[in-house]
Amino acid sequence: MQTQVLGYPRIGGQRELKKANEQYWAEKIEREELEQVAQAIRHQNWQLQKTAGITLIPSNDFSFYDQVLDWSLTLGAIPKRYQPLRTNEGLSLLDLYFAMARGYQKGGFDITAMEMTKWFDTNYHYIVPEFYKGQQFELTSLKVVEEYKEAKKIGIETKPVILSLVSYLLLGKAKEQDFNVLSLVDSLLPVYLEIIKRLTDEGVQYIQIDEPFLVLDLTEEQKKAITSFYNIIQSSFPDLKVIVATYFGGLEDNASLALALPVEVLHIDLVRNEEQLEEILNKVPASLKLSLGVVDGRNIWKNDYEQSLTLIDKAIERRGKEKIIIATSCSLLHSPIDLEGEVKLTTEIKQWLAFAKQKVQEVVDLAKLASVVDREGILVYQENKIAQHDKRTSTLIHHEAVKRRVQGITEQDAQRKAPFSTRQPLQHKALDLPLFPTTTIGSFPQTKEVRQWRAKFKKGELTAQQYEDLLKQETARAIQWQEEIGLDVLVHGEFERNDMVEYFGEQLEGFTFTQNGWVQSYGSRCVKPPVIYGDVYRSKPLTVFWSAYAQSLTKQKVKGMLTGPVTILQWSFVRNDIPRSETCTQIALAIRDEVVDLESANIEIIQIDEPAIREGLPLRKAAWDSYLDWAVRAFRISASGVKNETQIHTHMCYSEFNDIIQHIAAMDADVITIECSRSQMDLLDAFAAFKYPNEIGPGVYDIHSPRVPTEEEMLYLIKKAENYIPTKQLWVNPDCGLKTRHWEETEKALIAMVNVSKKLREESLVEAI
Repeated sequence: MQTQVLGYPRIGGQRELKKANEQYWAEKIEREELEQVAQAIRHQNWQLQKTAGITLIPSNDFSFYDQVLDWSLTLGAIPKRYQPLRTNEGLSLLDLYFAMARGYQKGGFDITAMEMTKWFDTNYHYIVPEFYKGQQFELTSLKVVEEYKEAKKIGIETKPVILSLVSYLLLGKAKEQDFNVLSLVDSLLPVYLEIIKRLTDEGVQYIQIDEPFLVLDLTEEQKKAITSFYNIIQSSFPDLKVIVATYFGGLEDNASLALALPVEVLHIDLVRNEEQLEEILNKVPASLKLSLGVVDGRNIWKNDYEQSLTLIDKAIERRGKEKIIIATSCSLLHSPIDLEGEVKLTTEIKQWLAFAKQKVQEVVDLAKLASVVDREGILVYQENKIAQHDKRTSTLIHHEAVKRRVQGITEQDAQRKAPFSTRQPLQHKALDLPLFPTTTIGSFPQTKEVRQWRAKFKKGELTAQQYEDLLKQETARAIQWQEEIGLDVLVHGEFERNDMVEYFGEQLEGFTFTQNGWVQSYGSRCVKPPVIYGDVYRSKPLTVFWSAYAQSLTKQKVKGMLTGPVTILQWSFVRNDIPRSETCTQIALAIRDEVVDLESANIEIIQIDEPAIREGLPLRKAAWDSYLDWAVRAFRISASGVKNETQIHTHMCYSEFNDIIQHIAAMDADVITIECSRSQMDLLDAFAAFKYPNEIGPGVYDIHSPRVPTEEEMLYLIKKAENYIPTKQLWVNPDCGLKTRHWEETEKALIAMVNVSKKLREESLVEAI
């Protein structure tokens, strides 16, 4: 029986790619050394899958930064502002690629990075393609061909992975009004055909075409474009075996369309939607193979072989083994790499888990078990059943007091004491802030020294008191510097925190942590998501000590900094034995307790970050209201235990708000700060059209790029924001936290930002006179 993996993590088992990328950007290594690291990762990934017994191994799933950006470069979809970097600067394709992702500020050039947003409902960020009327495309990079040849050279046959023409266009953004990106199909199609021709000339037998939009709501025009694309491929390359890969949801009303495509294999995600299998089996044409995505590519729980084999057996009974392929549900990009290196997890919890390497083996195990009649005699099947039973019955998981508290929540628990119209004047009087108040989103650069302190503390090379003293010194420096440059609302800098979710999970009950469970978030940014294995509750204060310490150093207001319940949920590996909404409510109650304690410690402004609330939306609009109801309720539970004068902030980044703006307003945060600079404030359209009633801080510079914006640039953006939002509601702040930036660029950017705010106040005074 055939087996396949849709994609494999590309960061390396010890984050080798992250480290090499960052060294290359810092000009500490040459391109050849970076490429050697990349090649070693690719070879290791291919060999691992071949050794395990995977029959359809992906190539072109590797990326230096982002797979969608790879495809933009391949197709020549390079925004015009970058063209001089090739013609005048003579940049290599790789350096041009990095400039598109990160911006470019050298040699008299000051070019902004391309926009970045979430990949469907994951915490992975992709670089958004930019499209223009009449845009022309050309084959610019041969990466997909070269990586196939590279694998073949070491004796491994692969299936190149490409992003479908229609899904690629729908992932992009029209940069002109009244412009339908599907109008570019005819100009883009010849490049796709040229790519496929080059692959078939090299002897490619299978290609995997990712078509994730088939699990979304599609218009008739989009459906016709998808059908036409595959018909043209089939007529142009009749001997090519095409795998259409769908993931992150069920086909639902697109099932007939997908099943009618003239392809060899249709892949379906049975982890996210196992209910679709029955309809697919009823409708599937005799010639079509089905790839069953039964091994979860997005969570870390060990596969339940008995449950998966129930689905596989059903498909085999109806279709025969030769028409069934066993697969991961999606790319394993979203999974940590290898469980074997986790030596600190408890034995009990570790037996419940599987990372990417183990998931590859699970695919192979399931294919073998599908051919066995008496599975009870097979050791791997017996071991899997024992692990599943132990997890279901473990006393680690359930906490009755938490369950009772969740059941006892009332509507009043999810409501502030008074509406915003009443709270706002009370807060203005209590806080006494100027027009265009300035603040940051929370974190300051985590220098090499800060990271070394944390590492030494964990190794026992620093005592708890020594570590605390060092962090106090760093916090004091940050408070003093913020006072000196004139920021209005200060932050303590979060030097004690490793990650905005991990830090909270380490202190909450019901969480556990890995040592090396790294997952790529974007570019070289990797996160180590907590694992929620049981009921969640707070047994002690989480952040009060550091917030109160920072506030004791200054007469200015210091924000308390918290991560919200939805984001903690979204950015963790979540237990799969109860509804996500229940776990989210448990977290909300824990955060509520922390908010109340911060207020008692005289913290008058408290930020509860929710950058993940948009990404948690189900892919189908029909399911949105249910999710948004419990997600918004969880936020309100976390924020509603304080008095009217206490100002609640929230932060969201890299999200489109148009279609959920009423739910954002229903969160009832006093101030919302959002990412706006890469979109040039376009995101504020939704807030203006809705007449958003509360206060807003539209980010005035992009912290995900190393370039330092000018005062003129920031002034332009905030003045543009004034066209959308009343002046008295506007705050001035960066797009996001500054943890990953360097102090030199941070200082320059924030000083410029404060100067812009001062200029705006002066102008307002003149206008008032």
